[in-house]
Amino acid sequence: MSLVRLSGRGKGHPRFRTSVRWWIAARTVHALLLMTLGALAGLSVAIAAVWTLTEHSARSMAERFSDKERLFDLSLNALRACVGTDNLAPEPDSTAHQLLATVASVTGSLVPAVLLGVVLIKMFALRPFVWRQRASISHAWTADFPSYSRTHANSNDAIIAVRFYNRFNNLSVVDLRARAHLRYLEESPHDGSLVIYKQWLKVLDAQGEPADERSWLAVERGAPFTVWIPVAAPVPELPFRRIQGKDLSRSHGVKLLVRLTARTVGLGTEVADERWFDLAAGGFELGRFVPLQPDLDKDVWQWRGWAGFDGLMPPPPPEGEDPARPAP
Repeated sequence: MSLVRLSGRGKGHPRFRTSVRWWIAARTVHALLLMTLGALAGLSVAIAAVWTLTEHSARSMAERFSDKERLFDLSLNALRACVGTDNLAPEPDSTAHQLLATVASVTGSLVPAVLLGVVLIKMFALRPFVWRQRASISHAWTADFPSYSRTHANSNDAIIAVRFYNRFNNLSVVDLRARAHLRYLEESPHDGSLVIYKQWLKVLDAQGEPADERSWLAVERGAPFTVWIPVAAPVPELPFRRIQGKDLSRSHGVKLLVRLTARTVGLGTEVADERWFDLAAGGFELGRFVPLQPDLDKDVWQWRGWAGFDGLMPPPPPEGEDPARPAP
């Protein structure tokens, strides 16, 4: 539990900083390359503009900047200098040109080291799991456990399903464990400030029984896995107001966190991933997820159902019993 201050900041606090390593790890390789090229191109254009502005020339400023071809060539020359493959030739008696050439040269010497660091970070920042966009909420008897489904055949309680899969073709993941917890804010009875609370939630284990975590011995490539989280209360509409005995009618900022931990075969490293589902921001939807149809004679990416992975099954007919509902 931690306290959220809603009043003015105290002297020297809070002290925030951004971890560059984790910021890089959260971006894709394409995004990092585009940002790097964009930054170098912007720096090159700025160097070319200042270079033209401070050069000794009999031409007027308008004439210098109207020469588009020369500015373009100078920008390309500055870009090559910034990546360490060329050098700028400053005017001997121009301090500004000497400074610009030094900036380009220092940048050119640092860029390879920075790129190498980015590559190393991305090599060890494994995020093998792809998550379904929303957590689906359906009747408890729709869970993929026969005994649990029969037990709740006459119940209106709901259950939350969170889906994910391993996206890497050449990475084997074992000893996968999943846990879930609820985060919410409530007013302090003493001063009215908002206090952050966290509560571990029960999930269904391999036998369909409520447990602290769900574990899998191995994770097949591409095969989807489901974390089932009992609500232990009916959910006729969203947002739900109760889960596993906790009344959320007076809570704010309710979010569900599902965290995965596993080990990789060959590398021997531990990987971890997590996904937040915001109750107020559309992180949940009512209905049962679209299942995949496994076909062992086909590659997993050719299984039927991938097109609707983020979708929901059609609702049952409004009248009569649902034919998929099990007998008690």
